Amino acid sequence: MYDRDALIALIRDRALKLGKFTLASGKEATYYLDCRQVTLDGRGANLIGEGILELLGSDLPDAVGGMAIGADPITAAVVTLAGQRGLPLKGFMVRKEPKAHGRGRDVEGPVEPGQRVVIVEDVVTTGGSSLQAIERAEAFGLTVQRVIAIVDRLEGGRAAFEQRGYPLQTLLTIRDFGLEPPPAG
Repeated sequence: MYDRDALIALIRDRALKLGKFTLASGKEATYYLDCRQVTLDGRGANLIGEGILELLGSDLPDAVGGMAIGADPITAAVVTLAGQRGLPLKGFMVRKEPKAHGRGRDVEGPVEPGQRVVIVEDVVTTGGSSLQAIERAEAFGLTVQRVIAIVDRLEGGRAAFEQRGYPLQTLLTIRDFGLEPPPAG
């Protein structure tokens, strides 16, 4: 069972940093969420895996995955818990750049064209990283159903996904930490 309050406390304690930061999107921010401090922690991985499995519900996709390396521990947590429950869920990763050797693929893992997938992400700001993962997953032949993230910073990512037809579900938003998004504009 997903323990939302425990996840909030763990992120607040280990991942939420206040100060002045430049985000991957290039935006300036007064806080930073270093979710690797939680996704790479045994308790955090379990809380996140439980939450995402709950959001996935009974109509499981064939696989979950996202942009390396941020989505990799999330994918691992979800597929590990699914496996412990006997659920047929696979994982995959989307490379930022294809390997120059081997098969040179953008998408790695036990997935095949035509399969239904969900993109997972740690923190959504503008949605750029996950949109790139979606583009590469679809170029590989996967059918992306939706995006699930741990935290939405409420800075336009949801609108960017919905504009392209991908629903966004999140375990939390920054409001769960008493923070507000910056004013639009």
